[in-house]
Amino acid sequence: MLSRKNKLILLKLLSLFSIVRGYNVLMIVLAQYLTSIFILAPNIPLREVLFDTNLFVIVLASAGVIAAGYIINNFYDREKDLINRPQKTMLDRLVSQRTKLTGYFVLNFLSVILASYVSFKAVLFFSLYVFGIWFYSHKLKRMPFLGNFVASTLSITPFFAVFIYYKNFDEVIFVHATFLFLMLVMREMVKDLGNLRGDVAQNYKTIPIIYGESASKKMISLLILASCIPIYLLLTKYEVGFMNLYFYACLTLMLLFLIALWKSDGRTHYVWLHNILKLIIVSGVFSIVLIDVNMILDRILW
Repeated sequence: MLSRKNKLILLKLLSLFSIVRGYNVLMIVLAQYLTSIFILAPNIPLREVLFDTNLFVIVLASAGVIAAGYIINNFYDREKDLINRPQKTMLDRLVSQRTKLTGYFVLNFLSVILASYVSFKAVLFFSLYVFGIWFYSHKLKRMPFLGNFVASTLSITPFFAVFIYYKNFDEVIFVHATFLFLMLVMREMVKDLGNLRGDVAQNYKTIPIIYGESASKKMISLLILASCIPIYLLLTKYEVGFMNLYFYACLTLMLLFLIALWKSDGRTHYVWLHNILKLIIVSGVFSIVLIDVNMILDRILW
């Protein structure tokens, strides 16, 4: 049996993991490595990619900045989250605001220091990334359109870090990035629909608050149609191997999503819609290995 003190420590660690969205950070780390192996550097031996110190530092710095971003976002949204997600917020409050801010500064400082191992350009990149996350959380998050666009851009930024490192400018990479970006924008807009009560209470100027839920649903519907363009290109113009199964599944899920979207009228429904988009994004990470299944065995033997 754990003592009361040990239980409290365990709860605080769980709270900290919840605040920094540890599962999201780990998923982004995995996505960066899989993207590097199968899309950005397919001709480099697997061992060289996995044991590339510079890549490891870039991924670690990205993880630190992202975790710090979740902390500052939690700091600014504590009142809104108390309305929208009361149970999670009560768990997060086990860690004091002072501790959160300390963790925020420490993580950002260490991430920039790590980036200096790679190059001055990396330091500049991550410094701007840190500033961008803070400025979004402090100012831009309350603005319609711009807030959604910037949030999605910041979410995809870690992939640009490895993209710049490998200097791979193949057209197919931009098509993949466009699809992911559209998914992220949709996710942000669905989150706004689900957070309506808290956003109204905290005077956030989101799209559903200013223009109404119907207008927001129409915009999301247009984004679904727009996302079909990169899917079509990836299925017909580029070689994606067995990952085509993933994109066919995406089309089915997005059709179901569209039908459910127009039938949704409450937070519970929007949480389900958000989970569908999250499933598409997360499964997309693991589906990267399907681009060339034979390459997995070949590169392991290299």
